[in-house]
Amino acid sequence: MSVRTWSAALAAGLVAGLTPAAASAQEAVAIADSGDTAWILTASALVLLMTLPGLGLFYGGLVRAKNLLSVLLQVGAVAAIASVLWVVVGYTLAFGAATNGWIGNGAFWMLNNLGQVRDGLTIPESTFALFQMTFAVITPALMIGAWVDRARFGWVVAFCALWGLVVYAPVVHWVWGGGWLANLGTMDFAGGIVVHTTAGVSALVIALLLGKRKGWPKTPMLPHAPGLTMAGAALLWVGWFGFNGGSALTATDDASAAIINTHVAAAVASLVWILIEKFSLGKPTSVGWATGAIAGLATITPAAGFVGPGAAILLGLAGALACYGALQLVKFRFEIDDSLDVFAVHGVGGITGSLLLAVFLLPALGGLGYAEGGGLGVQLMAQAVGVGAVALWSAVATAVLALMCSLVFPMRASDEEERDGLDIASHGERSWIVD
Repeated sequence: MSVRTWSAALAAGLVAGLTPAAASAQEAVAIADSGDTAWILTASALVLLMTLPGLGLFYGGLVRAKNLLSVLLQVGAVAAIASVLWVVVGYTLAFGAATNGWIGNGAFWMLNNLGQVRDGLTIPESTFALFQMTFAVITPALMIGAWVDRARFGWVVAFCALWGLVVYAPVVHWVWGGGWLANLGTMDFAGGIVVHTTAGVSALVIALLLGKRKGWPKTPMLPHAPGLTMAGAALLWVGWFGFNGGSALTATDDASAAIINTHVAAAVASLVWILIEKFSLGKPTSVGWATGAIAGLATITPAAGFVGPGAAILLGLAGALACYGALQLVKFRFEIDDSLDVFAVHGVGGITGSLLLAVFLLPALGGLGYAEGGGLGVQLMAQAVGVGAVALWSAVATAVLALMCSLVFPMRASDEEERDGLDIASHGERSWIVD
């Protein structure tokens, strides 16, 4: 995702406001490209498909049957509150004109004062805001996998609402909104840092604060419906074409290249994951294939539009190896109950891709090359600072927000509620699937 020149845009807006004739002329020239607009609207629908129903099915199949409905409801409620807050204040915090490099101004509150065409693009600003809203929806929803089976519904909604404004929106501004990381040269095509690092690190912090599920790890807590997980993974895979391809923000070869890279990275990672399972477990599994695919998709995300297909293959390989290794460490070595491996898959995948991007930008490897005066070392430092700063901010802010919310909404379900399942304990419902 390219960096916008916000100071120039702000200056142009001020001049246009002072000269009505010039403003009218500018509006006459600023006509959106219908093809680009149609593609970004389609991409927005694809990204929403990733959340509703893709993520819901993916996570829902991985939990025990008595918690299926609670997961689906959490995904739906988080998507709803994130959408409303994005319109009210999230968009202006993320993409309002930069005043200090840390947060956007309030000019776009309630999506007011949007331009006819987004500065530097060929799509209406309303279309851009819609596309970015779908990112704001799926990012907090990714964290749900860390606390399934034991977090209370009220706390989940309150925490995710605040998290989107305090963690996600500022990071978007830093990287994509002309903030300090953009000025430093940190690159992130579609969210390896903005989406996957924030959600992954925050998920790990919540897992530590909540503690382990009752009986885990001694009691096996196997997925109740791997078929649902496979279906959810397939929807995520297809929806990711909008996630990464749409981040080109134009219906050109840039979008095509991003989609090709996305697809091949997921394909490689899924194959590598089941190959590892073949040697370590004796046979490949459907959940392993799905997990590997998501690992590859997360890893290619920060680099999708900046590298060549050969690099995408290597990123898929690296993502599968790094995420599988991280899963073994987090779950079995340190016994941290990140229930559905959000940090190991999304967090480690996004971080791996964000750092390796510096290497695969080399033109000799099919990359787009470095900015003038830059190079491998400079870019690697910019990527490392971006990952480190965002990870630190996500961890600290998440801990504070989680504990603040717990003062009003109890964070964890009681032992009895956890035993009976959150479908009944929290919502008075039972899944049609019998445990």
